[in-house]
Amino acid sequence: MPVRDALSTPQLTSRLWLRAPRESDLDTVYALHADPVCSRFTPGGPMRNRSAAAELLQGWLTHWQAHGFGCWAIALRERPELVQGFGGLMRHNSLGDAPGLGLYFRFSPESWGQGYASEMAQSALELAFDGLQAEAVQAVVQPANTPSRKTLERLGLLLKGSQADVPGQPPSLLYEITAALWAGRPRTPPEPTPFGA
Repeated sequence: MPVRDALSTPQLTSRLWLRAPRESDLDTVYALHADPVCSRFTPGGPMRNRSAAAELLQGWLTHWQAHGFGCWAIALRERPELVQGFGGLMRHNSLGDAPGLGLYFRFSPESWGQGYASEMAQSALELAFDGLQAEAVQAVVQPANTPSRKTLERLGLLLKGSQADVPGQPPSLLYEITAALWAGRPRTPPEPTPFGA
């Protein structure tokens, strides 16, 4: 099977079904990004309209078409039709000093505290380092977003610095894990970040 086809095939973890997003995911993309609870650490606040959700989803679809990987739609294995969140890897040009891979995730509140973000991210890091031979993966997070910061740290990402990427907001924190650090990491997801951490 060509590498591109292998990357775009749905991935299974012990509990999750990870697949490329579809245009039919628009309602879920909007619901997650417009939810005030989900967006409490988003600098711009909840997504204001479906047009913004459609633009975000189209960016994901375009990335998949261009690269053969990207943000997954994430569901539980026993209920693959019910998307719980989105997350994965995207090529970027705005993090740190050079283009690279960025890690992203967002889950519905009822999914929090179960370790799903860590489980998905573990697969994303395996893809980055074992599949794509990446040199590093980065993630950007708001300083107040303690649960996501703890999740990144448990995955082995280290705080690298900060960047003033959103006008009028505190600088975002930039986390990174390199291929060398990944090589020494266990290949199992870390313990879940407790709900409300």
